[in-house]
Amino acid sequence: MLNGKERQANLPEFLVEAETLQTKMQECCQHLELIRNDRDAIDCLLTALHKLGGRADVLGVRCMAKFSRHIHEVLSYAPERLNLHEGALQALQDCLTLLAWQLELIDPHTGQLGLDDSEQAELIAALAAQTEVSTTLLAEPKGFTLITFPGHSA
Repeated sequence: MLNGKERQANLPEFLVEAETLQTKMQECCQHLELIRNDRDAIDCLLTALHKLGGRADVLGVRCMAKFSRHIHEVLSYAPERLNLHEGALQALQDCLTLLAWQLELIDPHTGQLGLDDSEQAELIAALAAQTEVSTTLLAEPKGFTLITFPGHSA
């Protein structure tokens, strides 16, 4: 994470890049509305989300970084054949709309974004439900479970 002076120096560049990435993500969404589940459009969207999350994290805009990563995770954890049907596309569009609002609300002097994450959590849950991803996959690390069979001892 950058210190205050570095953040101020890099903020204008970040805002321009983030706006470009937002435009790219919107174009990917529009493409997916025309050609459902197009792998190139999905990959483009995932790349833009990953880049936005990384850049926001470096700049210290944690709220945006976390949200970008969560959207990326939901789309990445989706079943083998990601099905972006109408409801899933709407949920994705809602997430991208909030990301766009977050970009608009970043303080241009400090780079801070003072929002709670309740709306983010609701939108991520809706996207996960529409893409059939369990939200527990996103919140908890995967572990192993000991399975025992009746009549046998371990």
